[in-house]
Amino acid sequence: MITEVSGDILFTKAQAIAHGIAPNDPFSQGLALALREKWPMMHKDYRHYAHQAHPRPGELWAWGGFGIRIFNLLTQEGSFEHGSKPERATVPNVNHCLRRLSHEIEKEQIKSLALPRLATGVGGLDWNEVKPLIQNHLGDLTIPIFVYTTYRSGVQANEPGL
Repeated sequence: MITEVSGDILFTKAQAIAHGIAPNDPFSQGLALALREKWPMMHKDYRHYAHQAHPRPGELWAWGGFGIRIFNLLTQEGSFEHGSKPERATVPNVNHCLRRLSHEIEKEQIKSLALPRLATGVGGLDWNEVKPLIQNHLGDLTIPIFVYTTYRSGVQANEPGL
């Protein structure tokens, strides 16, 4: 069941968080920065993984630690060439990532998930394009899914059922 909530995703009681990044993401803005500041080891592990695997847009990289699972969805474009920066998200990348996320949630038996308005901040997509994709890929899952549609710094959202 998907529920839209208002608050700070860093205070979620959900078992997992999903958010969008780029293959070469420095985690220097938006939710990625907040996650980097809260769990610096996640960013360090991602940098190591990215240098080894050169992930491509549309893929997913999962990290777990400190009682949380974080699904890093490669919704944005970006290359590993020297000086390159993360680019915008694309609808096909988001679509593919959400398909993979749904599979991972079932495979890992995740009990609850929180995510922002995926790929609409730094990613630059319109929420009206992304929201139906979330509904299509995650709407049939039987776990609580909380979409943080309004950011409120330091405020814990009302997450029914958690």
